[in-house]
Amino acid sequence: MFLIHCPYCGEHREEEEFHATGQAHLPRPLDPDSMTDEEWGHWLYYRKNTRGVHREMWVHAAGCRKFFNVARNTQTYEIYATYKSGETLDLPENPTVTETGSILNMAHGASDITKEQSS
Repeated sequence: MFLIHCPYCGEHREEEEFHATGQAHLPRPLDPDSMTDEEWGHWLYYRKNTRGVHREMWVHAAGCRKFFNVARNTQTYEIYATYKSGETLDLPENPTVTETGSILNMAHGASDITKEQSS
């Protein structure tokens, strides 16, 4: 188990409180009424299944119930950072786990955050 940072609550919480809801940063069609059924179906159901660094939308289902974005690696399960919906995040070529990343994967500082939560 690892802890995920909720950018709205400002806390690292257990992963069971969260659910992934799909790919992040998908622009909505400007005129969905003019789309064919095939185009609409493609927009609704066809998503990237990236191996490596990927951005997803998650929800804090057992907490504040707000949606936010997660930058994570689908191979290593490392969460590099979490950020609010509507925001963007520029990651470097070789990203590292930040303080809003998953605690299990952080090289340092995890024990400090865990201690803060338990007090």
